[in-house]
Amino acid sequence: MSDTATDAGRHFVTFDESASGERLDRALALALPALTRSRVKALIEGRRVTLADGRTIEEPSRKVKTGDRFVVDIPEPEPAIPLPQALALDILYEDSDLLVLNKEAGLVVHPAPGNPDHTLVNALLAHCGDSLSGIGGVRRPGIVHRLDKNTSGVMVVAKNDRAHQALSKLFAAHDLTRVYQALVWGQPKPKSGTIEAAIGRHPVDRKRMTVRKTSGRAAITEYWTEKSFGPALTPIASLVGAKLQTGRTHQVRVHLSHIGCPVVGDPVYGRKRNVGGPEALKAFARQALHAAVLAFRHPTTHKEMNFATELPQDFRRLVASLNGVK
Repeated sequence: MSDTATDAGRHFVTFDESASGERLDRALALALPALTRSRVKALIEGRRVTLADGRTIEEPSRKVKTGDRFVVDIPEPEPAIPLPQALALDILYEDSDLLVLNKEAGLVVHPAPGNPDHTLVNALLAHCGDSLSGIGGVRRPGIVHRLDKNTSGVMVVAKNDRAHQALSKLFAAHDLTRVYQALVWGQPKPKSGTIEAAIGRHPVDRKRMTVRKTSGRAAITEYWTEKSFGPALTPIASLVGAKLQTGRTHQVRVHLSHIGCPVVGDPVYGRKRNVGGPEALKAFARQALHAAVLAFRHPTTHKEMNFATELPQDFRRLVASLNGVK
């Protein structure tokens, strides 16, 4: 029924009638006995299991059919525990429960394929020492939420289990305030409003998220135009504020692209446009997106904490280059 090896690499599993109707994660765990069911589930959810025709499968509960042939890609093992690495951090606040920082663009939050070290997690382990051990898992100690590599701005990190659990509940319940600033192409119409559009995986490109009409998870973003640049009727770009009511993967980037105003420099949800204006606008090397405000209730003192950061230098220069554009 299967290629029973479980070393890193590509393995093939074909199911006969004895597995028909079984959950995929359970069936694969039985077919590849050196893998636990939880490991198989993680591989499925990590988009490492496909059908023989190339379609990616992401549902561990999918029912197996007689004759189904699956391809399981098992990645090379990574270091079990990230190593401490002293990196400069812009710390806004710190106590025995948590740490709030202003993440610079280009810094990856936690180790992952392609970025095994020199991440925020490595820096936190060096800064906090053993206090972070195991909080939230060995690969993501202390991490409650994350920002994309090339998004800058405010993040909070838990320093003990109690704080981690409390902050995780706040994020899950959306009981906190998160405001972003983005430079987008064009100008939103209307200039302010609320985007309510469910977000899920793109049906073809599984590395992207997209607005889904018949599936996906509910997603709500409030937005407003702070300033537009260029002709009044056809602005080249606009500085936009966005407040999250939910917290879906790539939510701001997907929603702004959905209304026709993708974030400038976004390599995934943006688009190349042959427009006028400063060359800096077309050449900006990352998504012009900044997590400007984070406000939440402290998990121990219950005091309201509010943190606001200015746009980073490269983003400020980009906006300045647009002032006076006609």
